[in-house]
Amino acid sequence: MKKTAIFLASLLLCAAAVTVIGQKKTLSPKEERREVREKRRAERVANFEKTMDSIVLSRNFQFNPQTMQRQPAGPMRQIMNPEFNVGVWDGTIDICLPYIKGYVPPYHVTVLNYTVNGVTGYVTEQTHEGWMVTFTTSLFSASNYTFTFEIFSRTGGATLTITNPWYSPVQYNGTITQLY
Repeated sequence: MKKTAIFLASLLLCAAAVTVIGQKKTLSPKEERREVREKRRAERVANFEKTMDSIVLSRNFQFNPQTMQRQPAGPMRQIMNPEFNVGVWDGTIDICLPYIKGYVPPYHVTVLNYTVNGVTGYVTEQTHEGWMVTFTTSLFSASNYTFTFEIFSRTGGATLTITNPWYSPVQYNGTITQLY
């Protein structure tokens, strides 16, 4: 009986040791090897790029401006209003942006607030940094407005330039997000 108890105790001790050794210890970032951390970050960056590419190709995205500037050398203005954006989905462009009118001083800020169902020349072109998306619309006026997005897939940032034959180009910097 004594031998059986010792045998069972040692068997139980071995099972506990195997369980503890078999469990994978979660390492803190300080304990992980540098290569492992770098590989994990590279995978996250690659996944983000794929997501950005998918959003642009689906024609289902929103541009959220953070700054605007009249070209070629106007003052940089911050855009704090979260209601300003350009939404692209199902062939529809939803535009709500501040815009600087005038070719010579005095310039004045107005708001482009339109929903456009038909745009001409919608082109998506892949570049070495991401995508170039261009389209033209009249915005229900006598002249055409050309919207050119330069989208950076790795960072999620974008530059929008709006050109019109009557006014100086206006450039916006911001981010691209998926439109739900």
